[in-house]
Amino acid sequence: MSVWALGLNHTTAPLDLRGRFAFALDQIAPTLQSLRSSFAGGRHPQVEAAIISTCNRTEIYCASEHIALDHTVGWLAQSGGVAPALLRSHAYTLHDDEAARHVFRVASGLDSMVLGEAQILGQMKDAVRAAETVGALGTTLNQLFQRSFAVAKEVRTATEIGAHSISMAAAAVRLAGQLFEDLRKTRVLFVGAGEMIDLAATHFAAKEPKSIAIANRTLERGEKLATRFGGEAMRLADLPARLAEFDIVISCTASTLPIIGLGAVERALKARKHRPMFMVDLAVPRDIEPEVKALEDVYLYTVDDLAQVVQQGQANRQAAVAQAEVIIDAGVQNFMHWLGQRGAVPLIQQLNAQADEWRAAEMARARKLLAKGESVDAVLEAMSRGLTQKMMHGAMAELHSGDAASREQTAQTLSRLFLRKER
Repeated sequence: MSVWALGLNHTTAPLDLRGRFAFALDQIAPTLQSLRSSFAGGRHPQVEAAIISTCNRTEIYCASEHIALDHTVGWLAQSGGVAPALLRSHAYTLHDDEAARHVFRVASGLDSMVLGEAQILGQMKDAVRAAETVGALGTTLNQLFQRSFAVAKEVRTATEIGAHSISMAAAAVRLAGQLFEDLRKTRVLFVGAGEMIDLAATHFAAKEPKSIAIANRTLERGEKLATRFGGEAMRLADLPARLAEFDIVISCTASTLPIIGLGAVERALKARKHRPMFMVDLAVPRDIEPEVKALEDVYLYTVDDLAQVVQQGQANRQAAVAQAEVIIDAGVQNFMHWLGQRGAVPLIQQLNAQADEWRAAEMARARKLLAKGESVDAVLEAMSRGLTQKMMHGAMAELHSGDAASREQTAQTLSRLFLRKER
């Protein structure tokens, strides 16, 4: 039995291309039926399948006696209306241990846009339920996914993969949370409307503060960003008069000179009756005069200050990633061992069927002898001899056939199988 995976994600494919292969949860079932039907007429009639589709990835997992990656690529390319060559240039194809390692890393949050995020695990469980609903999930894929969930749980329990900040914006939120007991009660001001402020606003908005305001030199651009977060926009010229309203100030503009001076902050603190202010200056050169840091009720962090927090978080995360990879490697080895044992299942079934056939034949013969009046001891003796002869016939025939080398190999195998001593 083999498993394989075909996927594309935020690191391999642009948004527009990923959009062509995005499936809503209610589309997964009919899509799986279409995929499995496409195999029915070829060399792979019995294929297990599951599809994971999120905003960052679409991945198909399959299991069958033989790997059929080319067919899977062709089917997905057709479903998205693109050439197979284009899909291949943005996709990854994996099989057996590589596929297992990948799905374990995805479940554990190691392959996510935000390292260690837990949302993907719930999305994977939804995908598995959808595959189960249409009968597309057989024993092999069920084992693969259940083991991936177990590995993910162990990774999150045994490591700190999701515990540390990894960006300037996340570090700012973390530090603000140390100052203010409940960020939902804070008023946050963002100065500027560039990419860094957009990222910072996204992180702070997730904490649901009481209010958000954007101060920008160009009001129209500030209004556009404020609308996304349900906040208000204000002119940069109004900043000194309104600074006292805000508990948290995050600034990052392209100004060559500071735009928030010591005097403005002193007046704001006086109006706030010295309630603390948390300020972050992400600009280079500075947006906030450095003398502000000396004020007793202001907690000012520069981009260099946050870099230290980020580096600490990254170091902790890398240690957690290394621990997680060890857990994942063990999970992959266990799954591949299980998968290898599954390859012997047909032979085991055939051996059991053959043994049952011999047993039934000898039982029928024994009943006939008993019906003729033969003694029980004689019948049991005949039945045991009959079973023994049937079991040994093939082995004896092999032992006396072939050349000397093959006979020696057969002898060693038979000794190992039939002459084992009780320990």
